[in-house]
Amino acid sequence: MNKTLTRFALATLAAVLPFAAQAAGGKVVVGYQTDALPSSVGIANGDFAKATGFEIDFRKFNSGAEIFAAIASGDVQVGYVGSSPFAAATSRGLDVKAFHLATISGTDEALVVRNGSGIEKAGDLKGKKLAAAPVSTDHYQLLAVLKQEKLSERDAQVFAIPQPDIVAAWNRGDLDGAFVWDPALTELKKTGKVLLTSREVADRGAPTFTAWVATAPFAKDNPAFLKSFAGVVEKYSASFQSDKAAWGPESDNAKALAKLLGGTPSDQASALSNLSLVPAQQQATVAWLAGGEGSGAAKILKATAEFLKEQKKITTVLPSYGGFVTADYVKDAR
Repeated sequence: MNKTLTRFALATLAAVLPFAAQAAGGKVVVGYQTDALPSSVGIANGDFAKATGFEIDFRKFNSGAEIFAAIASGDVQVGYVGSSPFAAATSRGLDVKAFHLATISGTDEALVVRNGSGIEKAGDLKGKKLAAAPVSTDHYQLLAVLKQEKLSERDAQVFAIPQPDIVAAWNRGDLDGAFVWDPALTELKKTGKVLLTSREVADRGAPTFTAWVATAPFAKDNPAFLKSFAGVVEKYSASFQSDKAAWGPESDNAKALAKLLGGTPSDQASALSNLSLVPAQQQATVAWLAGGEGSGAAKILKATAEFLKEQKKITTVLPSYGGFVTADYVKDAR
């Protein structure tokens, strides 16, 4: 294992290119990830295309950093990303708008330690081999845990590598612990245990979120698309929160997720149960997407950027991150 992938991801994001391939004529490229979300059923069954009237090319990525690299190159106009790569990308000059909050820190991301590793508490991470996807919320939270324990990356061996490589390294016995999300989380728990969940790390002072973002030019030119897209996300999120039976291991929804994302319907149902979702009405308040600089999401982005600069992952912290979040498209979502 090496860190060349990390350097590649950071270099790609640093070289923010013009949005050369803006969606036109009712076509758009949307990037999504491998973790389970209720709205991913809408990808599988075509609901997003039906609701928006657009021809949508959905492309699967392994991380938010990869999605931001694709956004920077002009290949993707809308994407599902985490707050850490979000903070890094905007700090480097990428202009995007978060228009729907997908999740907040929950138990769907966690630091898993190998059985027999000798790690029983966070202070035991010193000298251990650890991994997280580069520039991800998991990477951010792993580094935050180390800092909280007064440990540096050098005190532990931290590998910033994509999730598929984390699973392969874990199965070879090369890692003592890793901060991951599904499907890697389910795989690692087979021979390990959860030391800390994302929610617990948030409670320790490092909150995160995931969001749907759009490039600023695309958002300006296609507000109706974003409103309809947010409405589909909210429809599925509300269904999951109000009708748990429709999302169980034998449900059509779980089967659709397994077909789209991999794993079994039972795996997908279990992953969904770990999510922390925020209803649109709450998203449309200053606690999350409303209020510009004073919004909860903007504050998390700035705090994350300040931490990433301290860790020498980025070089600049912007005065405000309020311009990168908007509640305009969740105000009327139901």
